[in-house]
Amino acid sequence: MGLSCPPGMGPDDISRFHQILEGRMKEVNRNSKVPKCVRRVDMVQKRSIMYYQQQASQPFLKVVVALPTMVASCRGILDRGIQIDGLGMKSFMTYESNVLFALRFMIDCNIVGGNWIEVPAGKYKKTMKNLSYCQLEFDCLYSELISHVPEGEFSKMAPFRILSFDIECAGRKGLFPDPTHDPVIQVSNLVTLQGEDQPFVRNVMTLKSCSSIVGVDVMSFETEREVLLAWRDFVREVDPDIIIGYNICKFDLPYLIQRAEALGTAEFPMLGRIRNSRVRIRDTTFSSRQYGTRESKEVTVEGRVQFDLLQAMQRDYKLSSYSLNSVSAHFLGEQKEDVHHSIISDLQNGTPETRRRLAVYCLKDAYLPQRLLDKLMYVYNYVEMARVTGVPISFLLSRGQSIKVLSQLLRKAKQKNLVIPNVKQAGSEQGTYEGATVTPEDVRKLNLPAECVNKTPSGDTFVKSNLQKGILPEILEELLAARKRAKADLKEAKDPLEKAVLDGRQLALKISANSVYGFTGATVGQLPCLEISSSVTSYGRQMIEHTKKLVEDKFTLLGSYEHNAEIPLWCYLVLMMWKQL
Repeated sequence: MGLSCPPGMGPDDISRFHQILEGRMKEVNRNSKVPKCVRRVDMVQKRSIMYYQQQASQPFLKVVVALPTMVASCRGILDRGIQIDGLGMKSFMTYESNVLFALRFMIDCNIVGGNWIEVPAGKYKKTMKNLSYCQLEFDCLYSELISHVPEGEFSKMAPFRILSFDIECAGRKGLFPDPTHDPVIQVSNLVTLQGEDQPFVRNVMTLKSCSSIVGVDVMSFETEREVLLAWRDFVREVDPDIIIGYNICKFDLPYLIQRAEALGTAEFPMLGRIRNSRVRIRDTTFSSRQYGTRESKEVTVEGRVQFDLLQAMQRDYKLSSYSLNSVSAHFLGEQKEDVHHSIISDLQNGTPETRRRLAVYCLKDAYLPQRLLDKLMYVYNYVEMARVTGVPISFLLSRGQSIKVLSQLLRKAKQKNLVIPNVKQAGSEQGTYEGATVTPEDVRKLNLPAECVNKTPSGDTFVKSNLQKGILPEILEELLAARKRAKADLKEAKDPLEKAVLDGRQLALKISANSVYGFTGATVGQLPCLEISSSVTSYGRQMIEHTKKLVEDKFTLLGSYEHNAEIPLWCYLVLMMWKQL
């Protein structure tokens, strides 16, 4: 993390500051076995991203702590203030101290989600003791990693191994299944390689015997505990990169974990790639103007991406119903097997033939999400979005738009030797990005001539780009230029897989460019800047009014816009012009 260096602070002061901060950190992290909490405090020359500044840089302190978990406690100590001999009680504004560690690591190593990473020969060694369930495990220095830009040969998609699964529970009549009472009676699995049409593994695990199904490996067990442990072992053996299903994050995965806990099967939740790492589940609330508020669960399986098709559908499409049956009918022209949930327990308590009918139903519920994933090109689109915005693929479903824009800002700031402050939320003073607005008082103090500044219709003042280009315009120019290249490459592409990748890329670039405006206007976001969003809105309003006046002066409108208020103004104007022409 970074913090502003107080005026007059010299090397001796920094050394004392380091010692005092270390002492305070030891108090807060007294249970930690780390010998030294604060590893380094260095003076660096940086510039804040906020406001227009004439000076090239100013001194900042860069604080390096031993563990990612210590960043929050260090930030709290600095916010509250510490006593420094000769300088008195000082409270420090911190910079980039609330960045998620995974994102921080990726930015520092120039890694983006979904890209190829190379470790050169001779720069890695075999581990003495395996810490994971991976087939190959090596040690290397993070500084030796080579991150390849996702272009040309390195734009190709990895052969991800994808597991689609579904569970069935024997619920009580009229009640929704409860993991403390109701058993898991079947688990169906389909395993596919990305880019291939058909699964190379089809199986179903059943509680009690089940008649055979053509093309499916039917595995029957006498106890529910055996079913759960067999599925855990299957996941480890298949070692999927992506786990998919329909409503798996809110229902299937939490149900399996809670059911294993109810049965006392403590060894079940080891489903990730890291040994002895348990699946973690926590309640989450996702809220935005576009999607409203939704309660869900965040499931963390180390080393595997959980891709819930229900969450993806709710985020990407406006449909009248989001049931698997309705969504499959809409996109695939297919539907689930005809088994009503009220007869599931009866089928389970019947014969091997009735359990076979239930197994076919369960398999179809695992097959449809796989078909939706392929049909809607989700892997291509989400990998390209991760590449464009720089975030891990898992962030795209579990987090909103702002993290994607923030990731791009952090990367651009790193390139330009800028730092981003932590902006307080409700009630805080708003700031503006580097190269953006200046107040009239700033104009006077900086001695800026009138030809160097623009005043927007909303009353905000910006320096002109010939004096200093803002960081957001640079990001937008790069996104739009990259989209233009992707669309040109798409026209030339012949291979269907290459076309899918390029189409996903140009769509991701378009969405990312469109997200920037909303990011600046999100008052509860990571880094709001209402001066930018209100200025964009005011210019848009001015352009619409100007267009409206031009059309009214030149053409006779065949109707009244007020009578058709549900139609966007620009659509109405285009229609009227077309009728006149």
